[in-house]
Amino acid sequence: MKKITHLIGSGLLLTAAACSNPPADIGGSTPTNAQPFAGKKVLVAYYSHSGNTQAVAQQIARATGGELFRIETVQPYPDVYNRLVEQAQQEIQNGVLPELKTTVPDMAQYDVVFVGSPNWLGTYVPAVKSFLAQYDFSGKQLVPFFTHGGGGMQNCESDMHAQLPQAAFLPAGAFPGRSGGADADKLAGWLNKLAQ
Repeated sequence: MKKITHLIGSGLLLTAAACSNPPADIGGSTPTNAQPFAGKKVLVAYYSHSGNTQAVAQQIARATGGELFRIETVQPYPDVYNRLVEQAQQEIQNGVLPELKTTVPDMAQYDVVFVGSPNWLGTYVPAVKSFLAQYDFSGKQLVPFFTHGGGGMQNCESDMHAQLPQAAFLPAGAFPGRSGGADADKLAGWLNKLAQ
């Protein structure tokens, strides 16, 4: 596992870990330890460039019995740090919605949709913006979660609310980006509060 430390934008530190294990995806095995959101159909959709957000998404899927869906762009983001920052800045500033590789086969079946993103330049990544623009979330609970390198949530949650002002959001979670995922107690506490 290769560990890389990045500085993106005004002091936002991202620690990223490139993981070689692919996530279980829709159609794969569904985790069985369903405590929060019992009796509801849960989707955990996420974009992860380095593996940190993927690790948290996998934890959430295990805890809720949810299905994982990886958000991927047709044109991958660069691995070279400076090029990645440059592209991210341009897309965020210009409101670019990158084309995505796949769609959720049947979004209507889900009651709760977790949406995960790393914090890039104080907001969520354009790929997640593209994902959110593709679906009707009427009648669903949306649960944002974000990973960061020390900058916290910043504008991630408020920007997502602004994109989908009519959506029924539950409070977002923010977790330091680590290859091992979120602190188990912090994650469990957040999930249990959401499910009350």
